[in-house]
Amino acid sequence: MVRARQEFLNAGYYQPLCRALCMALIRLCASQKGQCIHVLDAGCGEGYYTTQIAQALWQADIMAEISGVDISKFALDKAARKNSQITYAVASIFHLPVADQSLDLLLNLFAPYCNEEFARVLRPGGLMALVIPGEAHLWELKQTVYDQPYRNTVKGYELDGFTLQEKQEVSTVIHLRSQKDIDNLFKMTPYYYKTSEQGYRRISQLDTLDTQIQFESLFYRKNINNPEPFQV
Repeated sequence: MVRARQEFLNAGYYQPLCRALCMALIRLCASQKGQCIHVLDAGCGEGYYTTQIAQALWQADIMAEISGVDISKFALDKAARKNSQITYAVASIFHLPVADQSLDLLLNLFAPYCNEEFARVLRPGGLMALVIPGEAHLWELKQTVYDQPYRNTVKGYELDGFTLQEKQEVSTVIHLRSQKDIDNLFKMTPYYYKTSEQGYRRISQLDTLDTQIQFESLFYRKNINNPEPFQV
């Protein structure tokens, strides 16, 4: 899965999301120029997003100490080779090796969410960026492998102790140019473990595939008192 994910992401298919995410974070962190901010990517995987976000912040003259944690040492081995200025550690999202209220920015991109732990490590007013798949994400891929495809369930946006400040959606159609790219995408998703042999056979016979990608980027602030909620 780590190898498939790295190869697929390096091919640039999810670059529209990464570009939009970097631009939003630069804007939301602009007020902290001149001071060093502490950033953690919780569930960073092989570091694709961590590395590009770090470079975007640094190029925007936002001083940032960047760290990433993931439960997979295999993924972190890949991540650590990308940029020696980023610190990585093997750790669970549910037990972060981070001091209380020590972070200015926490990233949680396609990874499990732990409200209690994230609230513990973020300072009051700190920024948290979540990225989740939208309802129609990879719809055409699902139509290929499942007899009865289903749309993703997007839960409510309310999070205890946080206020939603901004919501962005990235939605487009990507053209997978080879069977290798299709296979890599399939193997980096949970569908790989839930698909029948017949479904896998169908997708393994494709040379190209057009499929929708749809992401929701959610930007929260940790509550200081009781601010009014953002209206979605």
